[in-house]
Amino acid sequence: MNDNGGAGSDGPTHGLLVMAYGTPRSTADIESFYTHIRRGRAPEPQQLAELTARYEALGGTSQLAANTAAQVEALRSSMDSDEPGSWVVALGQKHAAPFIEDATAELLASGVSTVVGVVLAPHYSGASVGEYHRRARSVLDEAAAGAPGHGSAPRYGAVDSWHLLEPWLAFQGATLLDRLATMPERTKVVFTAHSLPERSLVGDPYPDQLFESAAEIARRADLARWAGWGIGWQSKGRTADPWRGPDVLEIIEDLADTGRSDGLLVVPQGFTSDHLEVGYDLDIEARAAADRVGLAFARTKVPNADPAVMDGLARLARSQAP
Repeated sequence: MNDNGGAGSDGPTHGLLVMAYGTPRSTADIESFYTHIRRGRAPEPQQLAELTARYEALGGTSQLAANTAAQVEALRSSMDSDEPGSWVVALGQKHAAPFIEDATAELLASGVSTVVGVVLAPHYSGASVGEYHRRARSVLDEAAAGAPGHGSAPRYGAVDSWHLLEPWLAFQGATLLDRLATMPERTKVVFTAHSLPERSLVGDPYPDQLFESAAEIARRADLARWAGWGIGWQSKGRTADPWRGPDVLEIIEDLADTGRSDGLLVVPQGFTSDHLEVGYDLDIEARAAADRVGLAFARTKVPNADPAVMDGLARLARSQAP
């Protein structure tokens, strides 16, 4: 047994809790997935039909489940390579099985002494990444409260953000330059991320972190501020609350109206996998909007399971072990 009460020499000492949004694995799962997102309220028939149509445009489901599995495997491989036998890795999802609570319980059962939580999203928001960590901690806190002597459950270390992780910045800068070389000379570069309600962004670091990473990626591509690049938002929810903008579709209309650009290159920096918000909202919906107004349109690659990015994220996670 090690000094801090974790697993012995025949078992792992640390647990890596990899957290992701989740996705329906088949069209049959779309309604239950949507209901979970809506906190148990079933969607209206029209809402369900619209979401189903979006997935059907991508072939029935998105690539997110397969991409997330590949990311988890890449993180596991990196952990095993650097510290063989010391880490056990589990996937926990926000809106689909295995849920965050299931994965945390799995790590508890493995007997680890520490758990490090990392979310497959680079930028921190209390309404997104913060909720993932709160859900994981609640399971550990409950275990500690029920354990003999209290406090013997694994300690928790959180990777709150990784928007300035060097391998991720290098990936973003390289793919930006590659794509930009194929675009018209007068091309506007817009860095996008998932919009959130304005009320949830009061005092939240999310917008600042998005600007910080965009500025660093733009610097590597030698883009001029304002004239060369800007911040945009996408994929806002369908609620009555005001959401942060401008939306990428509004930016397309504005560029066409002003005539300032011949092309738009989107850098979806808020997303780490090809999925609905990239494959449909950008590749289909935004591209169609750009085509209608005569703008050349492209978007950069997302990391998916890029080995350098995943290895850098694994190193960061190891450094957060309490």
